[in-house]
Parts: sequence; C-alpha cells; structure tokens
Amino acid sequence: MSTTPHSELSKSMMSTSTRSKLKMRTLAAMLALLTMSAALTFGYGAALAGDNVTEDQILKALAPAKKPPPLTRGLSIGPQTETDPAASADEGKFVQTIRGRATRSLSTSEREEIATIAKTKPNIDLEITFDYNSADISQKSMPSVQALGRALTSPDLKGSTFIVAGHTDAAGSEAYNQDLSERRADSIKQYLVTKYNISGPDLVTVGYGKSKLKDPSRPMAEVNRRVQVVNTENKTAASK
Repeated sequence: MSTTPHSELSKSMMSTSTRSKLKMRTLAAMLALLTMSAALTFGYGAALAGDNVTEDQILKALAPAKKPPPLTRGLSIGPQTETDPAASADEGKFVQTIRGRATRSLSTSEREEIATIAKTKPNIDLEITFDYNSADISQKSMPSVQALGRALTSPDLKGSTFIVAGHTDAAGSEAYNQDLSERRADSIKQYLVTKYNISGPDLVTVGYGKSKLKDPSRPMAEVNRRVQVVNTENKTAASK
C-alpha cells in the first residue's frame, strides 16, 4: 500500500519528537549525576576543613622565610622587597617588651601592633574548639594542640618567640568575647608550657575577641572561632 505525503510527514514529526525526548532524558540524567558529584565533593571538602592539622603542616606554615643566596658576579635577579634595618630593629625591641607579659596587661595599641606584625610573619590559623563557655580545650581539638607542641619544640622553630592569638565569633558582647579570647589563648599557652616544656616568655598570648573576624560576611561562622599562631622570627640570644 502506498504511503501518502501526509503520513510520511506525520512519521517524521513523531521521530523528531521521540529524539527530542531522548535527548532531554539524557541531559536530565547527566545533570543529576553532576549534582550528586558536586554534593559529594562539597561534603568531602567540609570534612577536610574540620580535620586536625599535622605537625608537618604547622612546621611548613611557621617556617621562617628563606633569605635569597648572595649573588655571584654577572648574575642578577628581579626586584626584591627590602627590609628596613631600623624598622626591623624597632620590631625586635617591641617583641622583647611583650615577652613574659600577662595577656590582660597588653594595651589596645600593643594588641594592634602585634596584629600588624602578624600580617607579615609566618602564621597559621588553627580551628581549636573549646568546651562551651569555657577555656577548656575540647578532646576533639587535642591532636591539633599536641601537633603544635611538637612543631614548636622542633629544631627549626625552638627558641623563637611566638604569638598565640585567640579569636571568637560575633556572638555576645565585646567585653565577654575579649575576656573569652584571652582566657583561651592562655589555656593553649599553659598546655604547651606544661606538656612540652616550652619557655613561657617564648609564647606571647593576646586576645582579640570578635574584633578581627576571619570571615566578616559570616560573623557567626565557626571559622571565626580560632587560635592564630605567629612566628615573630625573633629568637632569644640563648637559642641562637
């Protein structure tokens, strides 16, 4: 039986419609797989962010910057950032004045000067958690604190002066958070001095409360509740 042009057109339209539906289903399946993959990846990254840091990670983060080797005749390198000897000397004198000081004895201007030094020195942020409304280190974070103790007593770092700065999130009043951050910084110092025999004056503790949020766009986020450790690269004469 012969086929009319009309029936041929109908079959062609049905075939096109079927192909379109198959393409849509294929795309939907691919999108579903991509969404699932993204969800798994995000979850894995979030889990890594909460993991305890290792001694090696801390050592690498706090390692003093290596000075460029002296140039031989005929060799040159690009522009280098020059350090002002007078500024370095003043910085060293300031660090000596805060060694051994009680956390609460630091003035606002001294805390700000410490923060300025921290910006240019090797440092690491540790997500150390504490028991609720206290300065007691949680068991969950103890491995990170122990890794810090081992790192600071390593031959590469031992004898340097380190800043241990406590930070909170934005919950609560300024006075409450300032006190809490200072007590938590003191708690870390006490543990390191007691368990790892680190000299007390080598650890300068300071609290910033909620004044220096790591993520100001999310003031209540956990990432803001942290302890920052800074290597001032200022060694005592006995350890040089």
